[in-house]
Amino acid sequence: MAKAKTAYVCTECGAEHSKWQGQCVECGAWNTLSEFVVQPAAKSVAASRTGYAGAAGAARVTQLASVAAEAERRSATGIGELDRVLGGGLVSGSVVLIGGDPGIGKSTLLLQMLGTLGRRLRGLYVTGEESLAQVAARGQRLGIALDGLEALAETSIERILAEAANARPEVLIVDSIQTIWTETLTAAPGSVSQVREAAARLVRFAKETATSVFLVGHVTKEGGIAGPRVLEHMVDAVLYFEGESGSRFRVLRAFKNRFGAVNELGVFAMGDKGLREVPNPSAIFLSAHAQPTAGSAVMVTREGTRPLLVEVQALVDQSSLGNPRRVALGLEQNRLAMLLAVLHRHGGAAVYDQDVFVNVVGGIRVQETAADLPVLLAVLSSFRDRPLPEKTVAFGEVGLSGEIRPVPNGEERLKEAATHGFRRAIVPKANAPKKTRLGDMDIVAVDRLGEALSAAWEA
Repeated sequence: MAKAKTAYVCTECGAEHSKWQGQCVECGAWNTLSEFVVQPAAKSVAASRTGYAGAAGAARVTQLASVAAEAERRSATGIGELDRVLGGGLVSGSVVLIGGDPGIGKSTLLLQMLGTLGRRLRGLYVTGEESLAQVAARGQRLGIALDGLEALAETSIERILAEAANARPEVLIVDSIQTIWTETLTAAPGSVSQVREAAARLVRFAKETATSVFLVGHVTKEGGIAGPRVLEHMVDAVLYFEGESGSRFRVLRAFKNRFGAVNELGVFAMGDKGLREVPNPSAIFLSAHAQPTAGSAVMVTREGTRPLLVEVQALVDQSSLGNPRRVALGLEQNRLAMLLAVLHRHGGAAVYDQDVFVNVVGGIRVQETAADLPVLLAVLSSFRDRPLPEKTVAFGEVGLSGEIRPVPNGEERLKEAATHGFRRAIVPKANAPKKTRLGDMDIVAVDRLGEALSAAWEA
């Protein structure tokens, strides 16, 4: 059998070298060369052991109209929040990468998914970090019926694909991709070349056998998936598990999804029996204050296809520094600085000598401009030490000239606020419905920042 050709590529600049050396001659980076396969052997090891060839035949030109007529087949996982993030369920032949901090619940969620699938879809759980006894013990602790569930403790990609070809599962879980290695490379498991080659073979297996594949990925200190960046481009969906340390709530967010909406959000609560769905996530992002509190404002953000009520808190305090601090948690810090300048110029509130701290309750990250108006309301409320009226909600983008600009899906946001008992909403004029009242909620439409600040504290 012909030996596969290998080369060494710099992970920083992509320069290719014929042999390993300590420093890349192109960019000067040290210890960044990683081995990878340039040209696989005439017949790959994976193909000979699994019984499927890399390409069943030559590709042919196909009319897209005939392909579009074939709707993608989805299967519900039985976990509503996971189905929401995936875009409606499992897609045959899809590859999903799930990342998150250690112990946040990645393996627990996937094991629970296999349990809910039961006998509807045949699943195979491949573990490279734990023994089968540990996986079975976790399943019993979670109350999962283990009858019919199959597992494999293996790290060699050739043997994993061989067993998967024999078992023919419809759902394949690999925990984790950083522990998988291939015999065609001499690099250590977890290296860039090993992760990329193992992922490439799993992706090819998924597409050729119509198997739904889930890959568990470790994260780096910076919070990204460990391994080559190309790993996220190879898969169909990238999901991240997020959660504050010490909190039992977990947020599953889609950063890439070829079969659904990006930035879709699923909310779970960790308990003794594993992860439990949170049907009303707005409730966990709203603090239950005994009385109105200065520096607090409620907004309606939109994550994927679902509106969420989120509380924004601000603290404005006299600064003892020559350069006052601007700290934003859950928001973009540069945008906060811009909004404070707009507040000074068009709102008449000078906070240039004040420390300003802004936090989004619940650890959620708000990435849309609808948070502009509630952020300024919270900052001004703290600055004046004057709480906003109770049961008041706001959303809207603030422009540099002080105008309040509309945001998408305004009507859905108002309906979500009315459902949770809010009695007053301050919204952009372009987002206001024809009627000034929606159920028991009054709608205040504003066009300028000055109007919004005046309307916020009207009796």
